[in-house]
Amino acid sequence: MGSLDDMALQKLAELEAGNLRRRLKETDRNAGAYVERDGRSLISFCCNDYLNLAHDPRVLEAAKKALDERGASSGASRLVTGNHSIFTELESRLAELKKTDDCLVFGSGYLANLGIIPTLMKPGDLVLADELSHSCLLAGTDLSGATAFRFRHNDLEHLIDLLTTHRAAAKNCLIVTDGVFSMDGDLAPVAEMAEIAKEHDAWLMTDDAHGIGVLAEGRGSSFVSGAKADVPLQMGTLSKAIGSYGGYVCASQPVIDLLRTRARTLIYSTGLPPASAAAAIAALDIIEAEPAYAALPVEKANRFTRALNLPAAESPIVPLVLGDPETTLKASAFLEEQGFLVTAIRPPTVPQGTARLRFTFTALHRDEDIDRLADLVRTQILKPRAAE
Repeated sequence: MGSLDDMALQKLAELEAGNLRRRLKETDRNAGAYVERDGRSLISFCCNDYLNLAHDPRVLEAAKKALDERGASSGASRLVTGNHSIFTELESRLAELKKTDDCLVFGSGYLANLGIIPTLMKPGDLVLADELSHSCLLAGTDLSGATAFRFRHNDLEHLIDLLTTHRAAAKNCLIVTDGVFSMDGDLAPVAEMAEIAKEHDAWLMTDDAHGIGVLAEGRGSSFVSGAKADVPLQMGTLSKAIGSYGGYVCASQPVIDLLRTRARTLIYSTGLPPASAAAAIAALDIIEAEPAYAALPVEKANRFTRALNLPAAESPIVPLVLGDPETTLKASAFLEEQGFLVTAIRPPTVPQGTARLRFTFTALHRDEDIDRLADLVRTQILKPRAAE
């Protein structure tokens, strides 16, 4: 073996020693909340398909129709081959949902953030990011070359301090945050942040990957206070509650026009498969027509938190912080033995010392399964820890 393999093996051994090595495990998703792994049927509490729309017959039928009529691929960048009319329809629907002028769809949420932020921000500009923002927001910030600082999680006073100290020296300023934080399940104070941004001539960008479809009748985190918060850049994904694939940003017409002509991850990437766009449109139809159904994942999450006397869930995501990776892996393995798939989340996805079980709840989780899971967590995971 050469030096490349030697390096890889050394790093893998270091990760293994810290219980931080990751492995892919073959797992086939079925309809509802069920998966097949190692010949067993498990109830999954780790999937982001919050409304179970990836298997909804209406969504599947729309995808199949687009596949038959439009093919399996877009063929090239949308700026090269021309723009499928189905993308125009999808972007119009998302803009309507988010109450903006227009929308631009990307190949994924990660690609969206790697394209949006460097297009808008340059050296000499300022980006302020919540310290728990998703990796792609931080990666996009790094690519922009702008001066960047992170403010303490949901700490508005710290955000104001950074703006007061650094805003005047920058030409433009962008504040970025998750709308729903993917590992903690809590919400950003979006309405308050929007007011702070306006006072300091800054632009607020929210990543609503885990909010669209399940909060505020599906409109997402910018709407949880009732009225739409003044968020100029509402970004998100189509791969979670929407049950399809892709990313998007909803914004004003000038901003979308600029991104169409300068966002590198749009210009140099093949467009989404038409079937993915069609599936997303069908999912939006369901969400808009059935707001009570869209509210179910958060209701299910709160059934779980009440059973364990945890803080009320703000989203379909409920974390149970256990601390070290080894303990968390053992808890995950125990739950799998009992028929539940709950993934152990470890650093660097979360900060050191905060390894956790991340429970996600979907519309089709049965109440009796939630209750049984909560009982196992209470009696077999939390109670022994309390006795130590």
